[in-house]
Amino acid sequence: MKVILLKDVPKIGKKYEVKNVAEGHALNFLIPRGLVETATKSALEKVKTYKTQDEARRKIQEDLLLKNIADLEGVKIEMSETANDKGHLFAGIHKEEIIPEISKQTKLEILPEHLLLDKPIKSVGEHIIEVKIRDTHAKFTLIVSAKTD
Repeated sequence: MKVILLKDVPKIGKKYEVKNVAEGHALNFLIPRGLVETATKSALEKVKTYKTQDEARRKIQEDLLLKNIADLEGVKIEMSETANDKGHLFAGIHKEEIIPEISKQTKLEILPEHLLLDKPIKSVGEHIIEVKIRDTHAKFTLIVSAKTD
């Protein structure tokens, strides 16, 4: 069954892609959860305009961020997470958790693909994280401290 992905779906594809999936999987799982839509002619045309708008919005956001990336250089972002006595975090800090903190503390909207983070941060301390937008780089320090309850 041909479907259009309305969201990124792990192991299937990214938002707005057209994919062939098993009919049962589409009807029983993907469609009821609002992850896909049946690929009709009108739906394909609608998705094409959404995709164009989404790409334009992303480009504008990237251009704006490119102008303001210098503001991120040398900034210290602080986060507090639950850790054990040795300073190891119980849950790693991923890109998706760092981005809202950057936004809250610097007012910059960064996309997850711009953060260069190989693996989740799993320890208390200072971590230098690089941001790359096209050919421009900036580095900021993420200070992770243990929560005190």
